[in-house]
Amino acid sequence: MNKKAENIIVGISIGDLNGIGSEVILKTFEDSRMLELCTPVIFANAKILSFVKKSFTSTVQFHGVDKLDQVLPGKVNVFNLWRESVDINLGTNDEKIGEYAIKSFVAATKALKDGEIDVLVTAPINKYNIQSEDFKFPGHTDYLDQELEGNALMMMVHDNLRVGLLTDHVPLNEVSSHVTEELITRKIETIRKSLIQDFSIVKPKIAVLSLNPHAGDGGVIGKEDDLVLKPVLKKIFDAGTMVFGPFPADGFFGSGQYEKYDAVVATYHDQGLIPFKTLSFGKGVNYSAGLNRIRTSPDHGTAYDIAGKDMADYNSFKEAVYLAIDVFRSRSQYEEISAKPLKIKEKQL
Repeated sequence: MNKKAENIIVGISIGDLNGIGSEVILKTFEDSRMLELCTPVIFANAKILSFVKKSFTSTVQFHGVDKLDQVLPGKVNVFNLWRESVDINLGTNDEKIGEYAIKSFVAATKALKDGEIDVLVTAPINKYNIQSEDFKFPGHTDYLDQELEGNALMMMVHDNLRVGLLTDHVPLNEVSSHVTEELITRKIETIRKSLIQDFSIVKPKIAVLSLNPHAGDGGVIGKEDDLVLKPVLKKIFDAGTMVFGPFPADGFFGSGQYEKYDAVVATYHDQGLIPFKTLSFGKGVNYSAGLNRIRTSPDHGTAYDIAGKDMADYNSFKEAVYLAIDVFRSRSQYEEISAKPLKIKEKQL
């Protein structure tokens, strides 16, 4: 991270051009104050964005660049990743469009790795039309996990509500076989580190939800909570991490119990995402915690049904930009503080 915190370069992958990605991106930067916080760089093509812009109300002006060293602060920059024309049919699923979504994402990821952008915000893709011989990943996170250092963990964020997942895109009938001591220990440590360096929480408190209803009711409704989760969580707690649970999931959110913790860990996808989206719908952010680079995305998909109708709510994408900036600043501060003791030691030697 070699850029100053006041000039954060936000790389943006365009997502599915037939979806609402372009609309929410451009609507986000209608507010000129956003350009005081960051310098956006959209990985796409300026002519295509001009075409898409005609489908909704937008006054955003682009600055097209052919090289990333031509990016201008205070402007909405579009890195012309390709020159050829692309057939846009808003609201339709198209494999060819999927190819351009991945072309944008892969190029933005490379720029992130190379330090040419500071953070990455990804617009929604269609997980079905992106599959090819060259790209065989279920989605963004899996590819980032391969390309970047660390172990990616899906964390949904809205204000002080943070929900991490032990397992994410795993069929429900396979979840229990994935919930092992190694997985639990690794994921909770990833969340602990992220809360400290990415959210500036010095001594984070983490709650873990049970796998079975009523935490298994003493083994009557499943034994995994008693035999796996409880002993592992005790071991982690005894080692110094403030982790609690497993809590029965049914009343945890409705009772407001989640407000007592800095993060909540769900054992499977819907256990975490249903209450999260109920509490934050339209403003939630998907954050890829645990990696050495910062990536966020909105909490919605391509929304083909409203693409091109000037109906897309851009707030989740805007929050994704805000969170990427906040995490960048928090990490920069953490790195600076962490480096100071070393400098003092060197002087003493």
